[in-house]
Amino acid sequence: MENPLVSVIVTTKNEEKNIGKLLAGIKKQSYKNIEIIVVDHPATIDKTGRIAKRYTRNVFVKGPERSTQRNFAITKSKGRYILILDADMNLSKDVVKECVDIFTRQKKKEKIGGVIIPEKSYGAGIWAKAKALEREVNKGEEYFEAARFFPKNVFEEFGGYDTSLTGPEDWDLPQRISRKYKIFRIRSFIRHSEGRPTLIGLAKRKYYYGLSVDKYLKKQNLPIIGKTTVYFLRPAFYRNWRLIVRDPWTGFCMIVMLFFENFGGGLGYLAGKFRK
Repeated sequence: MENPLVSVIVTTKNEEKNIGKLLAGIKKQSYKNIEIIVVDHPATIDKTGRIAKRYTRNVFVKGPERSTQRNFAITKSKGRYILILDADMNLSKDVVKECVDIFTRQKKKEKIGGVIIPEKSYGAGIWAKAKALEREVNKGEEYFEAARFFPKNVFEEFGGYDTSLTGPEDWDLPQRISRKYKIFRIRSFIRHSEGRPTLIGLAKRKYYYGLSVDKYLKKQNLPIIGKTTVYFLRPAFYRNWRLIVRDPWTGFCMIVMLFFENFGGGLGYLAGKFRK
């Protein structure tokens, strides 16, 4: 049976609270032919790098943003396939196995360019619950989920992540790939730690990501107002209304959260569009 090497790439910045748990989980994957590559940020001031070295010798320092870190890691990788992760993620035990199986067990020789791994959020406080509900409501939607497992040759064919984008690059690369190759989805999932988010913190993050949105929309030929940018225009929001009213308080908080995030993202979009 084919047993190709998979390069698992993790980008970090001050992630000492999360990195050990993630890397320990990678080591416990049911699929064992894995190399781990960690690229820490030069501005990291905690023990992230020191902790990472307990699990892998492949620890590097690179900046300024995660796209640059990821693309750099690919140049250091030896695997046939690559899996891109953030430090605040945790894998269920069969994630890598199911991703590899997509490629090695295909009866038809289909051109496969990437694999989506569904995510489930967890964390402390009502806003973490609201985030978890948002993921549940949008499960399986192409505008919400993005592939993060790729054949290395396909990743390189498309030039990797666009380093001029921060936030939208997670969708930009799979969307470019999907024009030539098929994107599959597995059942195993990633648990994504939200920590203890605040409304202001969530809005600030969307503002930062919003700075790249104008460039992303133009590149992908997407409308300014649509399901990609305006959360309340997403069909799943109405199709899955039962999930929202199942827990009215969490559903209400999710709506409030999405309003704040849209507001922050909108301000970021305007700032990014008109800045010099």
